[in-house]
Formats: sequence, structure tokens, C-alpha cells
Amino acid sequence: MPLSVEKIENGTVIDHITPGKGLRVLGILQIDSEYKGRVALVMNVPSKHIGKKDIVKIEGKLIDDKTADKIALISPNATLNLIKNSEVIEKRNVKLPKVLTAAFKCPNPKCITNAELVETKFLVEKETLKCYFCERYFKAEELK
Repeated sequence: MPLSVEKIENGTVIDHITPGKGLRVLGILQIDSEYKGRVALVMNVPSKHIGKKDIVKIEGKLIDDKTADKIALISPNATLNLIKNSEVIEKRNVKLPKVLTAAFKCPNPKCITNAELVETKFLVEKETLKCYFCERYFKAEELK
């Protein structure tokens, strides 16, 4: 029996999320139990193209480019569908940025960004990020 999730009037649908990464996407979006809009997380949904996928629907939140870049780190094949008046107004694939600025905290406690008021900056190299300041490498899962 197919699963049915109600349409949203205004917000974002994030589709083709890597299976099991939907909760992490909600974390990036800072969506928790205090969020007032409707949220749907569907995990391990069958997909003809990628086998399995997660889907997130968020009412009342449109995703900006900086947030899309963060999502691309954990799910590089995700697609964003921006919804207004129950219609898709924009559909786009996320893409890995070359540089991420002020997006995450550096996990290295000795990094200057953790001691002084300096914006973090990471150079993106495939699925690895290099801190511009301390030059240490991290996986996306290590960043907060």
C-alpha cells in the first residue's frame, strides 16, 4: 500500500536524500519539536532511480543557497522543491560548493576560529572538508 503524505501549501520538499540522512537534514534546518509548521520525514522510501531515499517536507520554510550547500555535503544528490500556493515554483539539485563560509564550527578545539571571532571557512574536496585556518581535514558528519 503506497504511503500518502499531505501536500504543503508553502514551504520546501527535499527529495532524493541519501537513505538514513533525513534526520541530519532536519538538524541542518534546525527543525525540532518546537517548530510550529508541519514537517514530514519519510525514510527508506523505494526509489526507481536510487533504490532507497529519504524525503523531508517542511511547511513554512524556504531553503536558501547557504542551507542547500550544507545539505549537499551530506546528500549530494538531493533535490529541492520550493512550494508556493501548493505549486512547485522552483526545482533544483543541490551541488557541492567549493568553499563554505560561516556554515559550521571547526571540530579542532585548537583552531583559531574557536578562540577568536573569526568566521569559519572550509574548502570542499569531494566528501572531505579542509579548514582554511588550521588545515585539518574533516568528514561532513564531524561538523556541527
